Amino acid sequence: MSDNTTTTNNNKPSTLSSYLESATGAVQNAVGNLTGNTSHQAEGEVRKQKAEAEYDASQAAAKLPGGTVSSTGTFAKDDPNRTTGSWNQTVGAAKETLGGLTGNESLKQSGREQNLEGQQQEAKGQLRDYGHGLSDRAQGAVGSALAGAVRDKEGQERYEELHDQGKTKQRGAEVDIQKQAEANY
Repeated sequence: MSDNTTTTNNNKPSTLSSYLESATGAVQNAVGNLTGNTSHQAEGEVRKQKAEAEYDASQAAAKLPGGTVSSTGTFAKDDPNRTTGSWNQTVGAAKETLGGLTGNESLKQSGREQNLEGQQQEAKGQLRDYGHGLSDRAQGAVGSALAGAVRDKEGQERYEELHDQGKTKQRGAEVDIQKQAEANY
């Protein structure tokens, strides 16, 4: 079996190709086990390890103020509700703290309400980004495949950009949702 690269033709990490490469490695390893061919076993193991590394890379995203950069190098701006919600949480927490320190129950309550409103706004923005990200990824993948089938290079590139933008939006929302889940435990 040849040593195929596990990334897409433009060398971007791909979740799908990591799954395919992992399955290929598992099959190659199993064939090696059945035939007693240690070379095939080792090659299969290497393929599976490369697939794991590519999967990890395809999941990578870095949160920046106002957006996300993914492993594809694409920047996606956050939904405005995420930014506004984060700001309202910060201001609300400050009001709540100040109200608690000064004994001003009205300010404390106002801060608590603003903080909760901010949490809801941020969650709404995260869900929008996640949903739009999934939609853009799917549309980009299908469109790219169809454009490739008819040899429309420009169309294929446009759809690949849409896919990458969607992936970045989705990963950015996932990063924030994961952080919030960890903070709540």
